[in-house]
Amino acid sequence: MPSSSAFQWVLLVCPAAVILAYFFTVFPHSPDTLYVHPSLATLPKTSPTWSIYPENFYDGGEYAKFPYGNVRYWLIGPEDGKRVVLIHGISVPAIIWKDVAPSLAEKGYRVLLYDLYGRGYSDAPQTTYDASLYTTQLALLMQYVGWDKAEIIGVSMGGAVATAFAAQFPHLVADKVVLIASVGLMESSDMSRTMKFLSSPLMQVVSSSYPFRLYLQYLANQKSSSNPISELVRLQSAYLPGYNPAIASSIRDGPLRSLAPQFAALGRHSRKTNGQVLIIWGTADSVVPYRYAARIQALIPHAELVTIQGGPHDITISHPERVSQAILEFLSR
Repeated sequence: MPSSSAFQWVLLVCPAAVILAYFFTVFPHSPDTLYVHPSLATLPKTSPTWSIYPENFYDGGEYAKFPYGNVRYWLIGPEDGKRVVLIHGISVPAIIWKDVAPSLAEKGYRVLLYDLYGRGYSDAPQTTYDASLYTTQLALLMQYVGWDKAEIIGVSMGGAVATAFAAQFPHLVADKVVLIASVGLMESSDMSRTMKFLSSPLMQVVSSSYPFRLYLQYLANQKSSSNPISELVRLQSAYLPGYNPAIASSIRDGPLRSLAPQFAALGRHSRKTNGQVLIIWGTADSVVPYRYAARIQALIPHAELVTIQGGPHDITISHPERVSQAILEFLSR
């Protein structure tokens, strides 16, 4: 009996002791602090990035301070113009719109450009770069500048962000969406082995390490590229500690694929509200092949397709006049 009583006592006391110990060790628990990597703004003025893509590349530039870091944005065009948002892709910041944005502003549109987190002059939070991060960034930015609605235009990954944004925040979209060589439905077979390798968690750790960045800086200093866009990508990769992890996470976790429900939602909502969708694609796109235009059209049957013969993936750089013309004609309806 004594041994039995002792055993019962142990059964009663031990769970209480374990629970008490748990609370003492877990509570209070300070939340993890978000680490934010700096942007191009922190590089010395002698850096070639300042000549390729200076902070005042567009007029009307300001910074917005958000929980995930500072966001660089620009507002160009007449203040009373029809509002348009331009969203860049996965690796090149807002400089990708260097010819298209002024064309829209000259025609009377009020254009909002900005750098996505981890690119250009926007900070790089150490977090998961998924669709929600990007759509929330734009929603906060529109609220910050006092816009309740706008036409949304995105190129490459920016097209996927535009699609996810329209599906998640349809009330913030006026009535038109333009998707240029948009990702969102990519298959693994269309992603290069290099892309898959660089987006792996192991390579994300390696590429963000100080020795690896020193090696990239050594390579960047050996010979510059004659293409300023390519050079800017190289310099971001070499000198911004948050850039490579942002790219890797965007490939692995971001809106590059599996957005069929969002494309379909955009199609349903735009048809219901008499909205319009324009798709622009080049036939020589080797990054997101032209056949994806038809796949997006299948999910948004009323979308209009403008095909640019021989157009590559960076079509806003290679064919800015044709892209601008298609956008202006579409927006004017």
